[in-house]
Amino acid sequence: MEKEGKTGNLKKELGLLSLFAIASGAMISSGLFILPGIAYAKSGPAVLIAYAIASLLIIPAMLSKAELATAMPKTGGTYFFIDRSMGPMMGTIGGFAAWFSLAFKSAFALVGIGVFATLLNPGFTELQTKLVAVFFCIVFTAINIRGTKHTGKTQIVLVLGLLSLLVFYIIAGFFFINPSNFDNFAPHGFNSIFSTAGLIFISFGGLTKICSVAEECKKPGRDIPLGMFLSWGIISLLYLLVIFVTIGIVEPALLGESLTPISLGAGTFLGEIGIVIMSIAAILAFISTANAGILAASRDPMAMGKDRLLPSSFAKVSKRGTPTFSILFTSVFMILVILFLDLESLVKTASTLKILLFLFVIFSLIIMRERKIRNYRPKFRSPFYPWVQLAGAVGLVFLLIEMGLIPLLLVGGFILFGFLWYWFFARDRIWREYTLLHLIERITGEKSTGYMVDEELREIIIERDDLEEQRFENLIKKCEVIDLYKYLPPDELARIIAEKLANRLDTDEEKLYGLIMKREKDSNVVIHPGIAIVSHIIKGRDKFEMLLVRSKKGIILSDDVGPIHAFFVIVASPNQKNFYLHSLMWIVQVAEETDFETEWIIAKDDEELKDIILAAWKKRESI
Repeated sequence: MEKEGKTGNLKKELGLLSLFAIASGAMISSGLFILPGIAYAKSGPAVLIAYAIASLLIIPAMLSKAELATAMPKTGGTYFFIDRSMGPMMGTIGGFAAWFSLAFKSAFALVGIGVFATLLNPGFTELQTKLVAVFFCIVFTAINIRGTKHTGKTQIVLVLGLLSLLVFYIIAGFFFINPSNFDNFAPHGFNSIFSTAGLIFISFGGLTKICSVAEECKKPGRDIPLGMFLSWGIISLLYLLVIFVTIGIVEPALLGESLTPISLGAGTFLGEIGIVIMSIAAILAFISTANAGILAASRDPMAMGKDRLLPSSFAKVSKRGTPTFSILFTSVFMILVILFLDLESLVKTASTLKILLFLFVIFSLIIMRERKIRNYRPKFRSPFYPWVQLAGAVGLVFLLIEMGLIPLLLVGGFILFGFLWYWFFARDRIWREYTLLHLIERITGEKSTGYMVDEELREIIIERDDLEEQRFENLIKKCEVIDLYKYLPPDELARIIAEKLANRLDTDEEKLYGLIMKREKDSNVVIHPGIAIVSHIIKGRDKFEMLLVRSKKGIILSDDVGPIHAFFVIVASPNQKNFYLHSLMWIVQVAEETDFETEWIIAKDDEELKDIILAAWKKRESI
């Protein structure tokens, strides 16, 4: 059911450790190994307060995203939340901002690999460092195309190695701290602290990146909030301790001019070997950020492609369960950014877009909460709502203003770009209900919407809680079996099936008979030698039935097709289409199990036939 070039479901392969590693790996990179030197030059030792402020300002967005992601664990994360709460126009703007901010941050990390490569090989030119970054971008693109599981495992190894090296740096460096390095604590005034916090805000932006891969989580309701909270607590503490040690052991004049502050710090008490060790740690950090960044960034255009806000090519999923075209497009964009933008431009652009995105997420949560939609059922609810969100919004706006005119122009430019794309490309291609319309209805008292948002949330809950799998298992256990011991012509079989289903579905028997006969003549009903599926979408609502047919002699549908021993008949109404498609997919998987047809033919009774299906289904590869 999931072929190259088709849109489909992503594999659920990411557990808590993988999510922690993706979030942590996205945070421990340029924000720790490059930015402290730049930030120190702007605010002195008070850079510690700037990092603490940025860490605290991420909390409202983190809590908001944790709630939204457990209510709607869908590919695209931030884009999906914004689109379903504020509509496709805002979704387009938010989707582009999410996509490009992650791409910019990941490109920043790749450039960092090139910067630290000069420590290992001082003879590198600027062009050569950029080519090193491009090389690693291509490597991580290949890893991501191969599969999410490989990306998650790679992250775990990288992050655990990185954390070990940083803990060693903190413990060893603590004994060499010079307290006088903290004497002139805020040489440029306290206003510089807030502008610095805005600059280094991107350091914490990767924390919520795991929401983009929520659809690929094994247990999103538990693991997404827990993964983010663990990552935020551990990495924020690590940031402050590493920077504290670095300020204490490096001469202020040298620190303010360094693009490799942590390696410089290690060199002061370990010599050349310290520079090499922390340069390796930095490269591991940049690798982990870039690897996770390509994974998460490529899911935003995939989600937008599914919603027709981008061309459908972005939504296509490969046989390996990855959005190949979306990954390749994102990687090409990152390569262009690496080659043509300077380091400071990358930082400012990425931080500005992150602040804009987090404002959108906070507003999305407020809209979802205030509408009180019946099927909005998050597994985690943000505490102290709405005060945390309102305080976060005020803080983020203040941070944006403190960053100066250029970031504000960037925000305006991105909003204009998203608006123009929506207006000229997507506006006439899609209409979708969204929660803000329902909130406006509630205020004005004028009804103009249906239940489309509520229905979509219901489908998401079913998928999130694996209710469809439970339903399919119960369906197999209870469905009727037609067991044929003698040859029966296709038209007579169609008549029996139509009669049994018409009674259950309360539908016209003759129309159903005609549909089944027409379908039986199509050779595409044969999904495997000896096995066929006859399926239909019929008029009505909340209708779904399945029949199992076993023919020991076999039924001949045409001269071109061998005898059919197993028939699966599935009929559903349009509002059951999601479960209908999943059932078809699972039946195909069952049919492809080795020896299924042989076991089916020799089964003793109806119960054994059902057990054969369930046993094959439970062995299937999760997709």
